[in-house]
Amino acid sequence: MKLKFLGTGTSTGVPQIMCNCQVCTSTDERDNRLRASALVQIDDMNILIDCGPDFREQMLRAGSPRLEALLITHSHYDHVGGIDDLRPYCSIEDGFPIYCKHDVAQDLYNRVPYCFAEHPYPGVPALNINEIDTKPFKVGSVVVNPLPVMHYKLPILGYKIGNLAYITDAKTIDDITIELMHGIDTLVINSLRHKEHISHMNLEQTLDVIERVKPRIAYLTHLSHDMGLHNEVSSQLPENVKIAYDGLVIYIPD
Repeated sequence: MKLKFLGTGTSTGVPQIMCNCQVCTSTDERDNRLRASALVQIDDMNILIDCGPDFREQMLRAGSPRLEALLITHSHYDHVGGIDDLRPYCSIEDGFPIYCKHDVAQDLYNRVPYCFAEHPYPGVPALNINEIDTKPFKVGSVVVNPLPVMHYKLPILGYKIGNLAYITDAKTIDDITIELMHGIDTLVINSLRHKEHISHMNLEQTLDVIERVKPRIAYLTHLSHDMGLHNEVSSQLPENVKIAYDGLVIYIPD
């Protein structure tokens, strides 16, 4: 299995509009971050995690890969704002499969109602919403385990697929979810910045979760410009913790 980071930035992206800080003006491509999203490839199946407003650009950068399904973590705009751009993937007779919680499904019905009209306009995305909870489910033959976390007061989901766990936008993670991930090979997890934030973990809190989970390796994602320069922050991290960047491809052993 392999994972490609399509975007590793927070809701504003990096560079941030109207900002001239050292990160936003950096010439290091690793400091240029689209909104958080990832592509998981297992054998010949491609599973997308989140579909934010940069989805079109991300797909073009990635060579327009085939997609079999979308897993949504939660319904904030930076994670679902690209739903309409799924049009090229919606030629499937039963609609393009999307897996999400009930509250996310309701938000999508309200956000893009034209996709679910009784007589849809020709060419609109045909979406097949599959509501999930915290129980494991299958995408084709691939078993996916939801990972409940809290985004401040909002319950959202991360996902565990084989030896990979992917979590974004978490502020707190309870012991049950930690146990579900304990000793996993590869952990992808959000880390917004160094200072405290109301709804996202900062670096210190993320490192604490990594220490509790004890993965072989962890990658930080959903970073803001306040985290600092990729090269500088990377040198301060534990040996098994890396900062992800857009376009990075990692391989996860079985």
